[in-house]
This record gives sequence, structure tokens and C-alpha cells, in this order.
Amino acid sequence: MTGTDAEPRLLGAGDVRALAARLGIRPTKKLGQNFVVDANTVRRIVRESAVADDDVVLEVGPGLGSLTLALLGVAARVTAVEIDEVLAAALPQTVVERAPSAASRLDVVRADALRIDRLPGPSPTTLVANLPYNVAVPVVLHVLQTFTTIGSALVMVQAEVADRMAAPPGSRTYGVPSAKIAWYAQAQRAGTIGRGVFWPVPNVDSALVRLARRAPPATTATREEVFTVVDAAFGQRRKSLRAALSGWAGSPAAAEQALRNAGIDPGARGESLDIAAFARLAERGRPRTIDS
Repeated sequence: MTGTDAEPRLLGAGDVRALAARLGIRPTKKLGQNFVVDANTVRRIVRESAVADDDVVLEVGPGLGSLTLALLGVAARVTAVEIDEVLAAALPQTVVERAPSAASRLDVVRADALRIDRLPGPSPTTLVANLPYNVAVPVVLHVLQTFTTIGSALVMVQAEVADRMAAPPGSRTYGVPSAKIAWYAQAQRAGTIGRGVFWPVPNVDSALVRLARRAPPATTATREEVFTVVDAAFGQRRKSLRAALSGWAGSPAAAEQALRNAGIDPGARGESLDIAAFARLAERGRPRTIDS
């Protein structure tokens, strides 16, 4: 945005409740709706996201618009994807009322973020979102896979999910989410968000995760092949890779040979492998086709 635009009037706790009442909205657990009611929190999210005035932001799940308004205060454009029909319809009017000079820089798409494959307007350059914990990882993976122009992201998720997203190999929380996200990006936690800034107040704290796009490991294996190995390795995470990958390879002996071909100890466990090792295993393992 240019410095001549008026600063958006952000939503406070009273504004959020009044707007929800006007729309007849009752936050639903099914959609993971916990609305941010603290303006300082959305300012912090925008600050941590490092959105610049030439960025096109993709926001997933804008809700009543708390974060959307703050993003419009700094970004060139915001594309908001909202699954709730009432919220999607109301968001443009909220922006007109509270940030009129920014209204033309907002696109609202009523859709499921897990299914969307195209967006109006310029291609997004960054993802900034408050994501429901139950779909946070699938949404991030889908967005990074589908919109390759996105070079960075900052997402707010349940603290436990943040730990799993950003966990390094060898840690207790390292697993499928951390390994798959590492295919696309470097992830790190960027701070904790207390539960009191939400309405309704959730039973857990949240955290910010910062993602920086990077090239996937150099491999002739496809992403799907690598992710299949990741899923198999963590499907029985307490077992050795020789045992956990027996179904993928066709037998324990075939799994052991595949692991040795990739230079990996068959007695190791999945949490010891980084995404490059999984890619190497997918490339060199040559598993036999098995029944699903």
C-alpha cells in the first residue's frame, strides 16, 4: 500500500462480537472458528510476516476480517479464501467500512482452501493466515504445492501443531508434518500467542510458524513417491525402518536392501531421517508394487 492511504480501523473485542451478532454468526468448532479479538495481536502477526508493500498476500480463513484489515494496511493486495458463505459475503463490506481506500485491493474467494487451485488477480507471493488446527498442515502443504509463487508464509496454529510443523529430524515431535513441509520450505517457530486473544477462548495456546520457500531435495523421485515413503516410515514410528517400510518395499528383506542402497541404517527409525534422506530412499529403493 502507499503511504498516502489511511490506516485501517482494526477490530477490537467489542467490534468482533457486534459484527458477529449483526451477521448472526456463532463460531463453530466444526470449522475451527476462533476469531482474533486483539488488535495488537494482528499487528504482531503482520510485523512478524514481514509483508512488504509489493506483496500479494493469500489469507486463508479471514473470518470476520481482523487480520485482513491489518494486512491491507501494508500489502499491495490481499486475496482472502473463506469457506463460510456468510463470512465471505460480509468481508468486503467490513473493509469498505473500516478501510475504504483499501477496498479495491481485496479479493474474496468463497471456497475450501484444500480444494482451490486458482485465484483471481496477481499471483500470491506470501501466505499469512490464522489456521484451524485440524486442517493447518494439509492447507499449508496444498498451498505450497499449488501456488509456487509463494515464497514465504507466516501461519498461526495450535502450539502443538506448530511444534510438529517446525520440528527438526531427531526430535520427539518430528514426523509426517515436519518432513513434508521440509520438502517445500524451512520452518521455524516465531513466537507463542496466548489463548486470551481469541473469541471464543480455545483450550490451548497458539503459535506462529514462519516458512521460507526453498528448492526440494535434488532427486529423480517424484514428490508423491517421497511422501509415500514418509507416510510409511511414520506409520509405525516405534519400529525400525526395516520393519516400518516392509509393506512399502514388499518385505522386510526388500526394505533392508532399499535402505542399504540409500546408505541408511535399517535399524534406524523414521524420525532420524531428514527430507533429503527420504528422497534418496524413494529414488534408490525401487519398491515393488503392493496391494493397497
